[in-house]
Amino acid sequence: MSGPSIVTEQLPFSRPRNGRFWGSTLSDYWALTKPEVNFLILITTGVGFYLGCGSEARHLSFLGLFNTLLGTLLVASGTGTLNQYFERKFDAQMRRTSRRPLADGRLEPSAVLAFGILTSVAGSIYLAIAAGMLASLLALLTLLSYLFLYTPLKRKTPLCVLVGAFPGAMPPLIGWASASGRLYMEAWLLYAIVFLWQFPHFMAIAWMYREDYDRAGYLVLPKGNARIPFVTLETLLPLLALVAISMVQVPTLHAAIFYCAGALLGLGFLYIGLEFVLQRSRAAARRLVAASIVYLPLLFILSTILCNGGRS
Repeated sequence: MSGPSIVTEQLPFSRPRNGRFWGSTLSDYWALTKPEVNFLILITTGVGFYLGCGSEARHLSFLGLFNTLLGTLLVASGTGTLNQYFERKFDAQMRRTSRRPLADGRLEPSAVLAFGILTSVAGSIYLAIAAGMLASLLALLTLLSYLFLYTPLKRKTPLCVLVGAFPGAMPPLIGWASASGRLYMEAWLLYAIVFLWQFPHFMAIAWMYREDYDRAGYLVLPKGNARIPFVTLETLLPLLALVAISMVQVPTLHAAIFYCAGALLGLGFLYIGLEFVLQRSRAAARRLVAASIVYLPLLFILSTILCNGGRS
């Protein structure tokens, strides 16, 4: 892209009203919700709910799990939509995001704003009714801090990564709060895992698309000589902390194999992160992103197996 793109506000109704139009419009609204992000959000929320039931010695309620996931999905979808509304002009300047429905002008901004607000409000209300006020408040706090703290800070300081990690780690707390109505130390351990996980995941993405971010005026990475040390520390320190978290607890004989598996999983994640900071190539960054997407679900699956073993 040779220069900044201008975001056009072309009315979608100017196109032919045929099956292809409605199908493409629905596809565009689906893309606004960031389904690839929501997939991991639902996994971590579901694990938080499951482990929260175990903390109260309750049987797993599939209806309660469904309500929690649906409400969380609505709030997360609304958050993703509103984020794209606020950043539509900057998205249009980045190769990675220029084809998003709003940045590309395929949807009208006012319609996207209304969709984001309605989805977020509906999700918050649904959680309050079906999952409890604590879960709803946590989801609302996530939305507000993501949109009004993290999003504007992305253009001001690399500390935005730290700020954004706080709302980004909230899904397991939402699940736990829905299941038990309160938050125990184990819930905050899940929170810490997701909090730390975000740093290597995002550093790899930021490095792959650093020219894109620079072009759009985002300061997610420092400029000049500080960039490489910043990426190195923000990648390796959280990875070392993730390995440490796997080892701080003293496991029982029954649980030892799962703690060892979690530690080995963390060491593998650390190895790929170390490879990334040494090579600083796009290929190494892609491997780290892929490893992060595999690591988190596998670690949480181990947690549910461990919890289930403790119940039996």
